[in-house]
Amino acid sequence: MSTTDEPISFEQVTSFDRDVFLARAEAIGKVAEEGALEADTNRDISDRLVQTIKNAQIPDLWKPRSHGGLDTDIRTYYDMIRIIARHNMVAGWLSYFFSIHEVWVSYMSPEGRDELLNSGELIGDVLAPVGRVEPDGEGFRIYGQWNFASGVRHCGWIGLGGVAQLPDGDAPEYCIFAVPVSECEIIDNWDTLGLRGTGSHGVSPNGAYVPMHRVLAASRVFGSGAPMGGQFDPNDPMYRMPFLPFFASAFTAVSLGGAERMVQEFKERTATRTRVFTGGTSAATSGPMPAVMARLQMQFFEMEGLADRYNDILIDWLDKSQTTNTDEEKALMYALRGQMARAGVAIATEASQALGATALFKGDPVEMFTRDLLTIGAHASHLYEDAMSVYGGTVFGGAAHPVW
Repeated sequence: MSTTDEPISFEQVTSFDRDVFLARAEAIGKVAEEGALEADTNRDISDRLVQTIKNAQIPDLWKPRSHGGLDTDIRTYYDMIRIIARHNMVAGWLSYFFSIHEVWVSYMSPEGRDELLNSGELIGDVLAPVGRVEPDGEGFRIYGQWNFASGVRHCGWIGLGGVAQLPDGDAPEYCIFAVPVSECEIIDNWDTLGLRGTGSHGVSPNGAYVPMHRVLAASRVFGSGAPMGGQFDPNDPMYRMPFLPFFASAFTAVSLGGAERMVQEFKERTATRTRVFTGGTSAATSGPMPAVMARLQMQFFEMEGLADRYNDILIDWLDKSQTTNTDEEKALMYALRGQMARAGVAIATEASQALGATALFKGDPVEMFTRDLLTIGAHASHLYEDAMSVYGGTVFGGAAHPVW
């Protein structure tokens, strides 16, 4: 095996250092960019990239300290995902997912936490409650098909959303059921416009048995900031913020990194571009391209400002150990994510169209980042029209979205 086929190794650390982990993000991004077209074609990332992400301790970033967590800070984490996504949005997406999924696991019972977080396996999830859940003895069996399971082929565990009445409950409630991926059938159905390398295939557990210690009573615990069964450190950051706004926060970091790359590509290409049909004039000093450059840069600065506002709010909640929020506060975070995602789509569309047909060959960074930005803009966490409608409604006393 050549050295270029081997994953990058890193010194294993027990505490978080900003400079160390920003450098690791850069290294992950470079590995991902080298294999970007192959991942796009294969609809999956390479084992080399997966192992590099694991070697960089990305899955440890948001674990409780009792389980090897690194006491990560929000701004550095956001910058890490942005850096990786600037190289390759697929790797940014999966690095985000392979770290943030540990957060819902941290709310499980002590036995469930220990089983999953100490397994050394990556954790995936599809939290939409789309399957059927049936009681069986002291646990449950789950049936159905959950799509959009990002990175599932590389995961050892997957959390699947469902509704069930628990033994200590008086009505059906939303839960997350943790299942070994080895007990699921992977449905090869991820063949999409963008983010193709995420390998977000469907899964079917086919009646897999889930014992009670691997059932998370999600709707109960996320609002309380306290996991099932106690035995936790209330100083750990995941227990000091409202769950959903924190859990969904780095979608925007992936968009921001991709938009940053698009602006960079436009600037570098326009600087050396000549316009054949106007006598070889410089695109950088004549015609509409300078104005396009200005618009792209202003849109990107707006995205950065919205990201700062989002993270400022999270950090304020963290500092105050505020684990619940009002409908308007929750909807504002939804709207901020929606606005940033839409801006990323706008940057991709304008830049790719202005650069012309030479930038649209398969595998060109502009072509790939455009597809990825369009695809991330369609994620339910930040659908623009939904987010704006919900947020505007809460300003006048309406209800927040039931999930986002």
